[in-house]
Amino acid sequence: MAIAFVWAESIGGVIGQQGRLPWHLPADLKHFKTLTWRQTIILGHRTWQSFPNQQPLPQREHWVLTHQPAHDFPNAVTVFNDATALRQAVLRQPEQDFYVIGGVALFKLFADLVTDLYCTKIDHVYLGDVVMPRLAWNQFDLLAQQVVPATKSSPQLTFEHWQRRN
Repeated sequence: MAIAFVWAESIGGVIGQQGRLPWHLPADLKHFKTLTWRQTIILGHRTWQSFPNQQPLPQREHWVLTHQPAHDFPNAVTVFNDATALRQAVLRQPEQDFYVIGGVALFKLFADLVTDLYCTKIDHVYLGDVVMPRLAWNQFDLLAQQVVPATKSSPQLTFEHWQRRN
């Protein structure tokens, strides 16, 4: 089982602003889509609310941690109202990979179990009200790094893949 965190952060660790990404970066969106395609993504209610029309992303299984009732979500979404139940559900499926995409509470919930970190570093300062929580970077090794040069409409992006040491 792999439990991966997938996120983008600007200089200073900003990952969100008023329930949204503070940027629109097509190269990062494409990278996210490639990583999570046909995978199970785990997200919180605020992350869910940031989705277009609050609809599931295509070709992904969605597990949402929320205080809202399940009937508030499309049938294709698996709803958890308790963090412990969500963790137990993940641990009961050792053959499956999971991609935690936010928010902060979920990154903290799975910090001790995460095996892979997929971070997009954005070489720009964006204002935001949500920052990525601290991770135990000293327990991970950098496996891959790809730099996407800046353009007129996008700052430089660096896609990093880190893996926890055994």
